[in-house]
Amino acid sequence: MRELVFTLDYRPGCNAVADTLAEYPDAEIRSLSLHATESSLWRVDHASGSPDALDAIEDAFLTADYYADCLATDHCGATQTMHVLEHTDDTLVLYSYWKRTPDCASVPHTALDNLGEGALFETRHSEREYTWRIIHSGPADVRSFIDKLGRIVGDCADLEIKRVTEAPSPSVRTDEGLAPEQEAALEAAVEHGYYETPRQINVGELAERLDVPRSTLTYRLRRAEAHLAKERVSRRFSPGSSSALL
Repeated sequence: MRELVFTLDYRPGCNAVADTLAEYPDAEIRSLSLHATESSLWRVDHASGSPDALDAIEDAFLTADYYADCLATDHCGATQTMHVLEHTDDTLVLYSYWKRTPDCASVPHTALDNLGEGALFETRHSEREYTWRIIHSGPADVRSFIDKLGRIVGDCADLEIKRVTEAPSPSVRTDEGLAPEQEAALEAAVEHGYYETPRQINVGELAERLDVPRSTLTYRLRRAEAHLAKERVSRRFSPGSSSALL
């Protein structure tokens, strides 16, 4: 398996969601699931931030002239469906379905064309920086993918390759099931008030304190949060639990 990580740094006026996030630096959007076929794309995204930020993000998704994941600079004729699955004071979960047209382009479809089927996608969008992590089976023509993506993006965003490696092997786990670097990131986030409401520190500031790249810290926190959430649900609905489903 191969790993490809890159960022698209959007310029003002090129992406409605990026423009909105730039107004709310403490907000971010991360993908919970993302899938693409030759003709369509669907995904579920989780946004976090202040109530005002979440309202603005929802508005950006629902009222943008064209689908936020489309790399076209004009309306490409695609049909899209957006649903708000959850909206609270600190959480927004969005479902998106996008039916592709010949004039449409997106990162997942460009990956499908150049890296082949079976790729896995993770994304994080904070301010104008849209980070993509793609796991693919390889071998594949990564250079052709990057070149094509660069041509499609054009002047709307700066494309920066962060990492092209073999997908990392599973780390040694602690007794809590977390990799040591994930546990350290989680402990630092709690200690410095990242999970307080309102937050006492944002992810960029925390990354500076820990002297690690922002993307690395975000990935470690996301993996730790996902593990703890799954463990919590698993225990709650286990056969021996009083909350188990019948």
